[in-house]
Amino acid sequence: MPKNKSFREAKRELLYAHERNTSLCAPFVSVLPVAGAAVSILASTAGQSTICSTNETASRLDEMQFDLGEGPCWDAMGSRMPVLTPDFRLDGASSWPLFSHAVFDDELGSSVSALFAFPLYVGSLDIGAIDLYSLTRDTLDREEIEFATELASITSWQVLRRVLGDAATDDAEGPSTFNRSEVHQATGMILAQLDVTVEEASLLLRAHAYASGRTVAEVANDVVERRLNFATDRER
Repeated sequence: MPKNKSFREAKRELLYAHERNTSLCAPFVSVLPVAGAAVSILASTAGQSTICSTNETASRLDEMQFDLGEGPCWDAMGSRMPVLTPDFRLDGASSWPLFSHAVFDDELGSSVSALFAFPLYVGSLDIGAIDLYSLTRDTLDREEIEFATELASITSWQVLRRVLGDAATDDAEGPSTFNRSEVHQATGMILAQLDVTVEEASLLLRAHAYASGRTVAEVANDVVERRLNFATDRER
């Protein structure tokens, strides 16, 4: 069951994390039976990096997965499903031999008993994962998995906001009147495809442009001409 803080408070912290420049990791630890968390961007097009971690162990686990290219965070992003390893010492080697060996060859191996990872994505855009570790061999119950999944969904949007900031990703001189009209049209189409707000649809349009190295106007044209559907066309 949730600990220390209510799930509602954790959601509120995440919803305002970008505006308040607060941790995206801490809310997970505050309501779930885990000892640490790390949020990372894994999609190569978005610039791979660790966004935050709650402690040195979480940071090191994240770093190892980056270096080795395997681990629960990679599986979570690839499958878009939670990856639950309640007994990492027993099951880790069969799933991720290199990562498991690295963990237990390191001094932190004695403190990691369970690992959980939840994917970060919005629409068709893969972002990364949230890694959680526990000091005890135990799994998350159904309610805790639902909580973590919902928090991960909010975190996905907040990671996009942090990556993009408030800067426009379009041409320096700004789009033409025609392009602005097309951007608005594309935003409306994304809104309908994903049932999101106007602000979220606009953010997704900018994120896709950033990840693909193109302008917002170019991506908007793809949406309007139906070459790109944010609900079905998955990007990595």
